[in-house]
Amino acid sequence: MRITLYSDYSVRVLLYLKGKHGKSASLTELADFYGISRNHLMKVVRNLRLKGFVITEKGRGGGIWLARPADEIKIGEVMRHAQRDFDASACSTVQRGRVGGACHLDAVLSEASAAFIKVLDDRTLGDIASGRRIRVGRRTSPL
Repeated sequence: MRITLYSDYSVRVLLYLKGKHGKSASLTELADFYGISRNHLMKVVRNLRLKGFVITEKGRGGGIWLARPADEIKIGEVMRHAQRDFDASACSTVQRGRVGGACHLDAVLSEASAAFIKVLDDRTLGDIASGRRIRVGRRTSPL
C-alpha cells in the first residue's frame, strides 16, 4: 500500500495550519514552506475545504484556517477523503485466471488494509502535531 503525494500534502497542510494556532495561512506561504506547486496545493486545499477540514476566505485578511480543533480531526478521515484507493488486493479481475490460488491472498491483504486504516483512525491531527506517544498493544509507539 502506498500513500499518494496528494494524501501526504493534505496532512501536511493541516499540520501547518495546526502550528499557526488559529492564525491564517496563505497558499503562497504553504507552497513556499513545503516546496509544493501553488497550483497543486490549490487543489488540495479546495478538497480539504469541501470535506470540512479547513475554512478559506479570499481577499485582504483572508487565508486558510482549520475548520475544527486538531484533536477532532482523525488522520484516517483525512486519508480516506484524499486517497480513494486503500485496496491492497493481490489480484485484479483480469489476473484471477492466471494466478489462481494466489488470489486467496486478497482476504489477508484486505484485513491488513483494515488494520492500517484503524491505526489512522485512532490518531488525530493533534496527536501527530504534538508528537504524543500512543499505546499500541504492549508497546508505546512514537508518532
